[in-house]
Amino acid sequence: MKTLAVIGLGYVGLPLAILSAKKRYNVIGIDIAKDKVEKVNKKISPIDDDSIKEGLKSVKILAATDFSLVKGADIIAICVPTPVTKKHLPDMSFVENATKSITPYIKKGALVILESTVHPGTTDEIMQPILEKNNLKAGIDFYLAHCPERIDPGNKRWTIEKIPRVVGGINGESTKKTAEFYRSIIDASVLELKSSKEAEATKIMENAFRDINIAFMNEMAKSFDKQGIDIIDVIKGASTKPFAFLPHYPGCGVGGHCISVDPYYLIDNAKNYGFDHEFLLLARKINNSMPEYTVEILVHELNKLGKSLKAARVAVLGLAYKGNVDDTRESPAFEIIDLLKKKGALVTIYDPYLPNKSDVKTLNDAISKVEYVVLTTDHNEFKAMDLNLLKKNKIMLVVDGRNCLDKDKIEALGIKYKGIGR
Repeated sequence: MKTLAVIGLGYVGLPLAILSAKKRYNVIGIDIAKDKVEKVNKKISPIDDDSIKEGLKSVKILAATDFSLVKGADIIAICVPTPVTKKHLPDMSFVENATKSITPYIKKGALVILESTVHPGTTDEIMQPILEKNNLKAGIDFYLAHCPERIDPGNKRWTIEKIPRVVGGINGESTKKTAEFYRSIIDASVLELKSSKEAEATKIMENAFRDINIAFMNEMAKSFDKQGIDIIDVIKGASTKPFAFLPHYPGCGVGGHCISVDPYYLIDNAKNYGFDHEFLLLARKINNSMPEYTVEILVHELNKLGKSLKAARVAVLGLAYKGNVDDTRESPAFEIIDLLKKKGALVTIYDPYLPNKSDVKTLNDAISKVEYVVLTTDHNEFKAMDLNLLKKNKIMLVVDGRNCLDKDKIEALGIKYKGIGR
């Protein structure tokens, strides 16, 4: 039985560890967070995800903070965060520190895989020199490759074992061994690329593609709003075309660790080669403007009612960046809340997945305390709410930042409705 060491037990590393353990690998999980390690050893998921909760109960994983346990590992997968700073510059410290921490313990013949999303060149230009300080030669004494993670938290259809993967190593043998590993644990295709740089660039391009298309829809939403055109109806119309149109949707902001972060890695890295990504920067600018635009909608509608945002009682529904998860990474809800408070609003926060960060315990409690509602996350609880609850509590205005509520029904109740582009 081969031993896999997973460095980082978060949204990427923990599902990989669970799946590999199911596929008869001896799995060691390393994380610097003691509380996370303790929970995993007790078979308690540190992540609010049903599949992870159930999976963790059925497998054996030894979790620890001690990197020396990597010593006997045949395969080492690094799955640590790659965030950006407040100035939108890549923060490579997690990858670099993880690489330095495993370097003394890599055995001959071991395979090191980076799953974290990084700019092209990270695997061979940053990691390889660090790893070779143990006097082993990459590609000969040990193998090194990149396989970009493809995790969609909360997605019950596209789970980790069903998503195709791409791999690219620093040499052919590294690529081959990496492909063999993933083929042994997933029920999907594994594409071998010619280099680690190609694999790294693949993930960046996937998420930049989504970011650009969402930015396009956000800009169209702003334009259509001024013209009295409902963008959701327009998207439905355009989606009837059976080719050349792929629907994306506007919203109050782009969150998550991928779409709102990854383009900055390519933007920054390309400057080293004398290239400026004007298109990616513009998409980031547009998407970053959406929280402020959402608050502007609220202010504009209040002005039409002869009201002011100052001292207005507003419920913000949702803190997670997407529906039905507890993941708040890069969530636009926080900026919206900050803007509302700076303008003097009295804000009540509610997210059923994040009770410790909510001001109230139930949706009814949140709505009963306010006059206006701003929806920032499309949780099922919000989409399925009894809209009569709004009328009962005399809600005057709903700003639907995810365009997920029934506009016609809300307006039929005599309540003003505004979405993003509708």
